[in-house]
Amino acid sequence: MLPEMFSTGFSMKPELLAETMEGETVQWMKRIAEEKKIILTGSVIILEDGNYYNRLIWMLPNGHYGVYDKRHRFAFAGEDEHFSAGSKRLIASAKGWKINLLVCYDLRFPVWARQEQDGGPEYDVLIYVANWPERRVHAWKTLLQARAIENQSYVIGVNRTGKDGNDIYHSGESMVIDAMGEVLYTRKDQEDIYTITLDKAKLDEVRVKLPFLGDADEFQINS
Repeated sequence: MLPEMFSTGFSMKPELLAETMEGETVQWMKRIAEEKKIILTGSVIILEDGNYYNRLIWMLPNGHYGVYDKRHRFAFAGEDEHFSAGSKRLIASAKGWKINLLVCYDLRFPVWARQEQDGGPEYDVLIYVANWPERRVHAWKTLLQARAIENQSYVIGVNRTGKDGNDIYHSGESMVIDAMGEVLYTRKDQEDIYTITLDKAKLDEVRVKLPFLGDADEFQINS
């Protein structure tokens, strides 16, 4: 998993940096996924049908892919003026796991990540790829744990490190959190590559022993 806009850094200049789905970055993702026999994901600035999207790409080793266009654009930085909003979630499947894929600012809006209950939980892992600055990192850490607890799922937040082109510092603090809100991994102020194995049986046990999701409020999301 790679951070938000991993090939360019977070930018409000899509007209200079955007690629198409046939562009160099997507082709690189295809090549790496095939060579390493992995699923590779991260968000990229994409131009499609005259619109710019902050697009998360879920690349499979066979070259097939799914996409999620960031719904909540960061108006504080003008993202809503440069990028079009997505309207559909992407819940991917891998080896019996269901994985909900979201981007950065989506983290502040819990309804968009809320589990639906028809037939049981929609997903087992919630992923956020991000460019979340150090000055607001307390919110990053707190909200990642909240999403894990309220949705009874694993949550993985992948954030960038270092200063960006606007001299804004990012402390990283990528995290893996279990369904009880316990932090299984985090790293501050350093680049890192980390591998973790998630325990599906433990997740199922939490959901059976503490069936909180069954008491959740009904809701409807309008596009």
